[in-house]
Amino acid sequence: MEEFKKHYKRLIDESLVTKDKKRFLEKCHDFTDEVIKKDILPEDVVKIHKSYVSSLQLQESQLLETLDILQEVVKGFGYSYRDYQKLVDKMQFHDKEIDLASRLQQTMLKTDIPQFDSIQIGVISVAAQKVSGDYFNLIDHRDGTMSFAVADVIGKGIPAALAMSMIKFGMDSYGHSQLPSDGLKRLNRVVEKNVNQNMFVTMFYGLYEEMNHLLYCSSAGHEPGYVYRAETETFEEIDVRGRVLGVSQHTRYSQQEIQICLDDLVIIFTDGVTEARNSDGEFITKETLLNLIRKYKHMHPQDIVQILYEAILKVQNPNKRDDMTILIIKRVN
Repeated sequence: MEEFKKHYKRLIDESLVTKDKKRFLEKCHDFTDEVIKKDILPEDVVKIHKSYVSSLQLQESQLLETLDILQEVVKGFGYSYRDYQKLVDKMQFHDKEIDLASRLQQTMLKTDIPQFDSIQIGVISVAAQKVSGDYFNLIDHRDGTMSFAVADVIGKGIPAALAMSMIKFGMDSYGHSQLPSDGLKRLNRVVEKNVNQNMFVTMFYGLYEEMNHLLYCSSAGHEPGYVYRAETETFEEIDVRGRVLGVSQHTRYSQQEIQICLDDLVIIFTDGVTEARNSDGEFITKETLLNLIRKYKHMHPQDIVQILYEAILKVQNPNKRDDMTILIIKRVN
């Protein structure tokens, strides 16, 4: 502040002797930019001006000359405020668009949880911001099978929401159960043709057959899933792999077939869960997450996913949050 006062006083002194008015005003304009950058309040400038010119005992004409500096500074604050107001207006308009996109996404991606006699389903999907880049879908084909998918768009905002809506439409439009490898092949073509080239989608695609309790699954670059084996109280990683959706329309996907036994759990995450960090910046390990699932394995899957989400939220760094989706399918008697 002291350096600022000295600079301002020198400008007042210069205003009393300068012959090149235009050049002097340009200098005042440059000074105003510095004032705004240093976050000095306009009332502080007025106070300094008033105090200094009072000490100089100036004539009226000289006093008016010094007001040119004050005028330039005040004009600068006016421009700055108008720019700020324009920015606020744009942000408010943007927020309204995001709110609209969020409501549309919730409506378009809404999924009912199917009801089966021999399996229970729990799922939670929470956006880090207003529009989520995560997606899940569950489809009861009314023939004893259920298709399900958990996906994550590599990208955020409205484009991600539109991509997810397109994928859901693609899944829902089949109208019949199909093997996950075929489902991913079709969805890959949809994404490759219709989604921005810089936006890719990871997806875990499964088909559960209730009669034989078989799980067919394929993955497009998604986080590995797990099967909790009730008999041995251990977790098996579902190691099926594949390229993310949208890279090449000629991609083919491998498929795995897994027998699901009584009280077994099928667990699918997005990377917002597996890459969650605590307040120290350390990853919350998969072992921690899986042990928590083991602890509450006797509960309904919806209770398990809620407990897991709240446990992550409790220790997670709030500034490092990502979209989180957890899906658990449990075979029951």
